[in-house]
Amino acid sequence: MIAADEERPHADPTPARPQSVWLGGYRMRSITRQRLAEEVLGALNSGHKRQVFFANTNFVVQCRPLRARLQAPSVRVVNDGIGMDLASLLIYGNRFAENLNGTDFIPYLCTQRARPLRFFLLGSRPGVAVQAARHLVEQLGQQVVGTCDGYAEYAEAGDGLVERIDASGAEVVLVAFGNPGQETWILDHGAASSAPLMFGIGALLDFLSGNARRAPPWVRTLHLEWLFRLLLEPKRLLKRYSWDLIGFFWICLRAGKKALS
Repeated sequence: MIAADEERPHADPTPARPQSVWLGGYRMRSITRQRLAEEVLGALNSGHKRQVFFANTNFVVQCRPLRARLQAPSVRVVNDGIGMDLASLLIYGNRFAENLNGTDFIPYLCTQRARPLRFFLLGSRPGVAVQAARHLVEQLGQQVVGTCDGYAEYAEAGDGLVERIDASGAEVVLVAFGNPGQETWILDHGAASSAPLMFGIGALLDFLSGNARRAPPWVRTLHLEWLFRLLLEPKRLLKRYSWDLIGFFWICLRAGKKALS
């Protein structure tokens, strides 16, 4: 005869990780890259739109004026970097499901579809998007239907840029203006454009083009890529990883917890 306390399994004492986290005034998804890829490709296949933003500590600090707009139904904000994990641990006692960033996610997304995606690359310095396009085509087997740098070419395109993107037949628009420029552009134009998927991707075009170096894999495994980048570009990044980091934790602690459905 089985004892009463052996008739049913013991409850798992570890609390389930929430699917969404309210952090710094932003609703962020706690999701794996596989699940995110399934979601955005499902939206593409069903004719729905998604605007995806990879939120690191700089995003939280710089995009505060956009917080209300980032709650739109088509928007997905996901976590990028160890700072987000630390803030989530501090406030909720849980890490995010997986670290996500555009530099790793976009190449992964390319592997999750049988046929090539059609990309339009927008932003970065002159020539960088063209070099990144070559990598997407030759190394990742994708299609690039247009590029536009973030300087003179962007200024010249003006209000006709969205029409140019739509005429290209792009399915995925990668926008590299930095925070909060890329988020503002996507929120301003995502609804008007026929392109189903838009991503704010920061330095991805620089990495794809070979104009910026990724940290070695073991450094990324230890979540120290921020330190690697700081050592390469101390003048540009020192403030982000010092005073801005203090501001980030202050923002998160001040916003505190919020129940999410």
